[in-house]
Amino acid sequence: MSTTPDVSVVVAVYNTMPYLTECLNSLVRQSIGLDRLEIVAVDDGSTDDSGAELDRFAERYPGVVKVLHQENSGGPAAPSNRALEVASGRFVYFIGSDDYLGDEALERMVSYADEHDSDVVVGKMVGTNGRYVHQKLYAETSPDISLYASSLPFTLANTKLFRRELVEKHKLRFPEDMPVGSDQPFTIEACVRARKISVLGDYTYYYAVKRGDASNITYRADHLARLRCTAKIMDHTAALIEAGPQRDAVFKRHFEWELSKLLLEDFPALPVETRRQICEGLAVLLEAYFTDGLRDATGVKRRVRFGLAQRGAVDELTRAIADETEHGAPPFLLEGDRAFAPYPGFRDAEVRLDDHWYEARETVAGRLAAGTKLESAAWEQNGEDLALALKLRIGVTGDTSSAVVALAQGAMPKTADKAGARKLPKDALRPKAVGEFTREPAEDGEGTLLSARISVEPVRAKRGVRVYVDVAGTTYEIPVRTEGLPMPLARRWGRTIPHRVAASPNPKGRLVITTAPLWEPKLGVGARLRRTLSRSKRK
Repeated sequence: MSTTPDVSVVVAVYNTMPYLTECLNSLVRQSIGLDRLEIVAVDDGSTDDSGAELDRFAERYPGVVKVLHQENSGGPAAPSNRALEVASGRFVYFIGSDDYLGDEALERMVSYADEHDSDVVVGKMVGTNGRYVHQKLYAETSPDISLYASSLPFTLANTKLFRRELVEKHKLRFPEDMPVGSDQPFTIEACVRARKISVLGDYTYYYAVKRGDASNITYRADHLARLRCTAKIMDHTAALIEAGPQRDAVFKRHFEWELSKLLLEDFPALPVETRRQICEGLAVLLEAYFTDGLRDATGVKRRVRFGLAQRGAVDELTRAIADETEHGAPPFLLEGDRAFAPYPGFRDAEVRLDDHWYEARETVAGRLAAGTKLESAAWEQNGEDLALALKLRIGVTGDTSSAVVALAQGAMPKTADKAGARKLPKDALRPKAVGEFTREPAEDGEGTLLSARISVEPVRAKRGVRVYVDVAGTTYEIPVRTEGLPMPLARRWGRTIPHRVAASPNPKGRLVITTAPLWEPKLGVGARLRRTLSRSKRK
């Protein structure tokens, strides 16, 4: 083995058998070769067989695997720091002792760092066994990315390749008073001080494992511990990056991720005192770091929860979360070209939270689509006049004068989002309502009922039933879903050429009206050819 290995891999270990064995095997079989590799593993007082497994690998791979044993410190920071004092490689790489690497991971990253003179290299990471890993950063390989203009703030684990010269020059170490998130201050500072940060998305470098018992430390920490640690991370970052867009770019992650997770479905079940302390801690961070720019870029759901926490409105916050968990988001309140999500505390004189916090300015198509429900559908016939009578509910209240039910030819465009709704181009005209049409508030005040009587014509056609509504100055096109509601049976009508009409869900559950003649009149050769060509053009 050479005097100076190319890379030292740091492994902080605490009770991770049997995952530890796969982790270590993935390291010793790296294509970079044992002569260029150093593994520094620190047993942090394990009570299972982890210590013995480390010693077995050290005996099998002398001079490559170095093992240190110490009393339990309560987190990965202390053993990682101790390993850094021993590491001698040109680069240092950190791996969780329950995770593993792709066979070529280290060779590829070291080679790329040498080629591009990178101080930090981020290799593509994927989750296994249900573990979530943010993927946007790995969309493409790049030799030089910015902490402030990329998705890097959402990928702040220390599972990266760092030039050890950078680590030692700035004396980068892990804060040992943080049970969770202790890798973030290290990673953020390294990225702030790095000359060049590279990302590799061409290969799966790292496999992050969620243990079968979800005993990873990230999943064990309680709300207050996570709040305290996030506050330390943000304070550390604030000392490195001055206030402004660059700091906001990093803090966007902490507000959307760590802090938002404190206000999820489990919040109402916490003890009252714990909820109060969470709100107090959040208020400090919101006052210090939640700039107007961050507030305006935050979705209304998160923004309202943060606003209520900052106001200390614990009861309203609890009710907002519990109500949404049980019943879904409240219907939008439309007032002219503004839309509001009237969660608890909205225009409450005691809460004193400005309307701005409740205003929906982000994309709301998914919410609207989810709030559209078909109440009834039936055929109405008067002689030769056949119509489908619909009643449906949309999740908006207030000024719903823009809402119409209309028919659309063809499928929803591919630009539609997963919920099925889509924004229309600014110059698109909102279709006129079809047939007879009425709007009225729902009796429970939780939406608006739209009634439409859609006359069908004896022509061959297949048309989707959609709602068009203006929300906050934008028109949304929303398919009507049948949601399992039984549809009326197909009908036959028409004297000259009898037709069949059906109202039915398509494969995506969206309501479609299909009309067609029961039989085709006999056509000459020329007529049949013209019809065939016409159909080909439509396709």
